[in-house]
Amino acid sequence: MATRPKKQRNLGRLSEIAQVAVRHGFGYVVEGRRGGGTAVDETTGAVTGTARGRHLREMLDELGPTFVKFGQLLSTRPDVVPPDIIAELRGLQDDVRPFPFAEVERTIREELGQPLERLFVDFEEKAVAAASIGQVHRATLPNGRQVVVKVQRPNAPRQIEADLALLYQAARLAKERIRALDFIDTSELVDEFSRSIRQELDYRLEARNADTFHRNFAGHPHVAIPKVYWTYTRSRVLTLEWLDGTQLADLDLEEWTVDQRRRLAYLTTEAWMTMIFRHGFFHGDPHPANILVLSPERIGLVDFGLTGKLTDEDMSKLTRLFIDAAAENIEALPKRLADLGVRYPKEREEEFVSAIRELYYRYYGASLREIDPIQIMREAFQLIYSMNLHLPTRFLLLDRAIATVGSVGIDLYPDFNVFEVAQPYARGLLLDRFTPERVARRARRDASRYAHILREAPFQWHDFMEQVRDGQIEVGFVHKGLEDVIETLQRVFNRLVIALVVTGGLIGSSLIGIFAKAGPHFLGINVISVVGFALSTVLGLWLLWGVVRSGRL
Repeated sequence: MATRPKKQRNLGRLSEIAQVAVRHGFGYVVEGRRGGGTAVDETTGAVTGTARGRHLREMLDELGPTFVKFGQLLSTRPDVVPPDIIAELRGLQDDVRPFPFAEVERTIREELGQPLERLFVDFEEKAVAAASIGQVHRATLPNGRQVVVKVQRPNAPRQIEADLALLYQAARLAKERIRALDFIDTSELVDEFSRSIRQELDYRLEARNADTFHRNFAGHPHVAIPKVYWTYTRSRVLTLEWLDGTQLADLDLEEWTVDQRRRLAYLTTEAWMTMIFRHGFFHGDPHPANILVLSPERIGLVDFGLTGKLTDEDMSKLTRLFIDAAAENIEALPKRLADLGVRYPKEREEEFVSAIRELYYRYYGASLREIDPIQIMREAFQLIYSMNLHLPTRFLLLDRAIATVGSVGIDLYPDFNVFEVAQPYARGLLLDRFTPERVARRARRDASRYAHILREAPFQWHDFMEQVRDGQIEVGFVHKGLEDVIETLQRVFNRLVIALVVTGGLIGSSLIGIFAKAGPHFLGINVISVVGFALSTVLGLWLLWGVVRSGRL
């Protein structure tokens, strides 16, 4: 009986989702018809190809915070979502109503073990910002430091788990009823989203990310990262240093000169290039709301829930990709991309090479000012989508971060080009990859791996032989054309045997004719010798006829 209210709530929520889907032109999913992925016309109530992204964005926005965050995830997956939909989903904003202040006080007391008034000298009741999982308040510590306190929404984990269950049902229905999604594992998409959003429920993970960025940018003249106050941080409460600045999204650009806007665009991009090419650990959401302008020469970064990490091996593989691209070695690019984890159908490799070559030479030789990096990103995403390529999440996040930074830069300064900033970092990366220290480090690492392989080889061979002995390994041979070879060999051996018989008959008959004195004779020759010569002659003629007839004399 206790589960009935929960089931009723789920049924009510499913009914609400169905009504919203029908209202936005996705009724064919609810009705069970297999659609092609495009909906209908505005006048008829169905979504057209050009309007489907907007309708999907509006539908997710209406369904609430969890679905909004799921849409944000989809906006980072050009391998499964068409470019027109990605462009719309990037407009989703994680902005909801704040929850009551009484709940803020209760959560802080439960997490930090003391009432709010004993922890902070001042705590503003009005939230600075509110999102799907938590909201942010400004406060003052007993030592006078200004901080922001991020507090998780009440019952956020339970609500998210309920919405995830509904998302899994929606993924199953979409897979069954939308023909255009046949190549997508929709359940895997929800799995990826569930892992991401469950991590966001523990603010200590975000605090560790912020701590890493704070160390990486310590002493940097142009980038500020807030300090984490661990004494005031728990799984549902995060306390960070207050950065006094204006969100880039709220900046009044008319008050800034062109040179100032250009400088700000380049400062922002250089911050991300430093994270990507120097640190290998980057902020995954360079949205204007997450960038604070502290002064014309200094920016601050906030919201560290979404991050990407590139290993030293990833950077080495990227370097090889850069080298082949610079050398116009287009045929090697699919292999380099495969090394990075890009998956594509093997039978379409030639088509893939042709598509890359066409995209490459479209921009090769052009000056940086002639290149629109956002357009290149769109074309690359279109190629990814059209060929159903599968990319590792960390590189999708990297693509999204670079594209977003480029978009932010162009909004600030129309002539901005993200590649102009990235180029010196990439060049430095190439040089850095082959310093004696790096080469020695890789050699030590490779030597260690080879030593491990050699050390394990005897044990692996022993295990293999035991499996062979126990009959756990079966070896099968498949041959092609072996019957023809066997038939030819049989024919050769038969002729050889006949030739030996003929030779033996001739030699034996000759010996009998010479040494045999007794017995019947014909024309002075022993009869047995005559019969032997006759049989040998017949067999010899038969063998000669067979060889002549085969054409292989």
